[in-house]
Parts: sequence; structure tokens; C-alpha cells
Amino acid sequence: MTHRFLLIAIFVLVTVPAVAEIRTVQLAHEVTLADLRLPQADAGTIGFKSCDECDYQTERVTAATRWSLNGKTISLDDFRLGLARVTERKDVYVTVLHHLEEDRVTEVSVYLP
Repeated sequence: MTHRFLLIAIFVLVTVPAVAEIRTVQLAHEVTLADLRLPQADAGTIGFKSCDECDYQTERVTAATRWSLNGKTISLDDFRLGLARVTERKDVYVTVLHHLEEDRVTEVSVYLP
């Protein structure tokens, strides 16, 4: 019994420092297409609302930002064209990945029905 307790205590002591070092690097925002404002160019800003009552927040995009439509990475212009065809914009959800340390959006993705 003492050996088992000792092993459990050692395991806890070894894993606690590892857990303490976990930090959030990216946030994923899921927003409706109706609450999304796309940038005009590859380097610019994207605007979105996380909820109906929330204010718009603006985040930076760069040429390295990935634009993904139905799992395929495409250019911003093609992304805009693909979304322009959507009529029920409140029913389509977009995922915006914001890298906190770099303070920029790394990916914007959407799956269309």
C-alpha cells in the first residue's frame, strides 16, 4: 500500500509542473456569416461579432492568413466569391482563429452546405 501511495505522489508531483505551463495560444471564434466583415486586401483587418449583443471586434490579417472554404485553402478573392453566393447568411458559421502571441488571425474557415 505504501509503494502505491508513493508512486501516486511521485506521479502527481511530476505532472503538476507540466499542467501549470499550459497556456492559450489561439482563440477560435465561431461567428455567423452575417456578423463577419472581410478585409479588402490580404493585409488588413477582419471584423466580427461573437454574439448578437456583442460589439464588433477588429483583428489583423496578413498575407499568411489561410482562407479555407469547405476544407480547401484558397485566396481571399476566391473566398469572397464563394461567400457572395450565400443567401441565408445567419445560418452559415465561420471559424476565425486568432493567434494571441502574434496578435493576428491565422485562419478563417467555413463549410457551405
